[in-house]
Amino acid sequence: MRRMLPLLSSNHPGGRSALTCRYRCGDACFHEVPNTSDNEYAGDVIAGTLSRRSMMRTAAVVTVATAAGGAVVAQNAPSAQAAAVPAAGDARHGGGHGGGTRDGARGLRFTPVEPNTADKVTVPEGYAQNVVIRWGEPILRGAPAFDADRQTARAQAGQFGYNNDFLSLLPLREHGRQVLVANHEYTDEQLMFKGYDAANPTREQVEIAWAAHGLSVVVVQEERRSGKLTPVTRHWLNRRLTATSEFRLTGPAAGSDLLKTSADPTGTKVLGTLNNCAGGTTPWGTTLHGEENFNQYFANGTSATDKRYGLTTGATERKWERFDKRFDAAREPNESHRFGWVVELDPYDPDSTPRKRTALGRFKHEAAQPRLTRDGRPVVYMGDDERFDYFYKFVSSKRMKKGDSRAARAHNLTLLDEGTLYVAKLTGDSPQDIDGTGKLPNDGEFDGSGVWIPLATGDVSHVPGMTAEEVYVFTRLAGDKVGATKMDRPEDVEPSPRTGRVYVALTNNSDRGKTGKPGADEANPRNLNKHGQILELAEHWDDPSSDGFAWRLFLVAGDPEDPATYFAGYPKEKVSPISCPDNVAFDPHGNLWISTDGAQLGSHDGLFGVATTGERRGELRQFLTVPKGAETCGPIIQDRRVIVAVQHPGEVDGATVEKPASVWPDGPGRLVRPSVVAVYRKDGRGIGV
Repeated sequence: MRRMLPLLSSNHPGGRSALTCRYRCGDACFHEVPNTSDNEYAGDVIAGTLSRRSMMRTAAVVTVATAAGGAVVAQNAPSAQAAAVPAAGDARHGGGHGGGTRDGARGLRFTPVEPNTADKVTVPEGYAQNVVIRWGEPILRGAPAFDADRQTARAQAGQFGYNNDFLSLLPLREHGRQVLVANHEYTDEQLMFKGYDAANPTREQVEIAWAAHGLSVVVVQEERRSGKLTPVTRHWLNRRLTATSEFRLTGPAAGSDLLKTSADPTGTKVLGTLNNCAGGTTPWGTTLHGEENFNQYFANGTSATDKRYGLTTGATERKWERFDKRFDAAREPNESHRFGWVVELDPYDPDSTPRKRTALGRFKHEAAQPRLTRDGRPVVYMGDDERFDYFYKFVSSKRMKKGDSRAARAHNLTLLDEGTLYVAKLTGDSPQDIDGTGKLPNDGEFDGSGVWIPLATGDVSHVPGMTAEEVYVFTRLAGDKVGATKMDRPEDVEPSPRTGRVYVALTNNSDRGKTGKPGADEANPRNLNKHGQILELAEHWDDPSSDGFAWRLFLVAGDPEDPATYFAGYPKEKVSPISCPDNVAFDPHGNLWISTDGAQLGSHDGLFGVATTGERRGELRQFLTVPKGAETCGPIIQDRRVIVAVQHPGEVDGATVEKPASVWPDGPGRLVRPSVVAVYRKDGRGIGV
């Protein structure tokens, strides 16, 4: 029997400390759910039996996609023969040499890391690691070395930012070098400043925090004989974008009266980007960055739209409104409308102004990951990270131009300004079998079909009673009006580059099934859902621009010994325990890698790999764990290297600079610092092969 750690006894929903909830999302889980619309809940939607027409349509999808080898419903649960394959747990006792094992899906042949609470990054046997870059390390010319006792806003603006989240690595035509792009989601002032008084922050502390938010671009150098990465400080491409850098609003809502402020009467120029969580990398060489819990930075929100977006009615945690009126909704009611977008950055042009793409809608963007249609138009999938909010996609009306000529790059930087924005509505096919316990339906799967409901195309609204500008600026309200399906915190979304299937991380929702809240349904099969699930979606005819899809739950997270868990039908005694899936990514072999946030099983958060095809589909193995109080973010899985962002280490209730809860990454007596870590095999071979 697998050795498990004691279950966490946190009173905070989602498993995070109160400190994390205060600074990351403004205690969102302790506020009333912003979505109070009376549109159909998922339970009501899924309770309807599929019509004959929709059943026939889904069957057609199955037939076509089975022939193509790529649809959700084309993959059967593992057979009896698959169940006899050596288990992930068996590999712990029969490992190979140099980090490999004799069994497992290709790319996952490593000895799984056991659940643990070690204050370090724990990696498999035969693997090594290095800290690539820490908060505060200088990346721009003239930036000083980090000194916590003498930190200034000017210094921070030239140094790597705080709480790294999304990561992207792009190629560079310099031997052994790549371009690393990182989001900096939020600041935890209690762990940044000695003697910090949360009720009375100083202007200098606030300005340092502004400079620690945003994005970093830094060139990294690969060590030839290993997977080690080191930053190339002061490279000409290195860049910092902060809460005071200039950004440009583009697309159909740019210039709207809803986006104009006293400082920007044009409604097109914004200072800063805030709470950048996950993101995406485009086929044309730019990066996308989702502005997530932006609401927590704005005080005195009173309007109905402020409430729908979760703005506080009083002072904010950080008190920024004391130092800049734009963070006071009573004085600048439109400023918050200028956040909550997807930002597009060109990492190859350090002089470019990043763009906030209004055509992709405004909500708590966890991520934005594109794929291309057969005729070359980008489709971007997006989740709104809130309890009972929605899942979206955007289909561009323009085709991508190939190549990196100046003309091609200029054209491709317009792709996300024109197209149609959609929201998802799901239907299940076994409503009579859902009882809230997570028990599988009689047909052996949580599955069904869905439709994409159009919200707006350019300056044309498809939502009765709303203009196109209102749809883009108040996208949540548009989803309410058209009856979109309320989901359990849809976070990162990733299309498989091999099969085209789309994977959606639904992290958790402890409100499901509570009095006055939606109960369990086929897409969200457990009440008081602590552990989350991953949804797998296949567009009709494998066409990303389709208006319909088939879906199934690929993974229902938790302790495999709990009957209310599911691993794509793979034998549960042969997988690692997992809780609260957050970010997802694919490796070169087609395996899905999952980072967790707020694990509820007694172990620290970690990174897991799981096979998505073949007889080992559903075989899940833990690759690493992160230090005390930390979250695993931004995974990148290359042939010879895994990279993760270790976010908010030591963020434990009661922790301060003077009383740290963690000594990572530099040991006792040194400040706890969020950092990027690279992991690689000691023998120089590929990951998991």
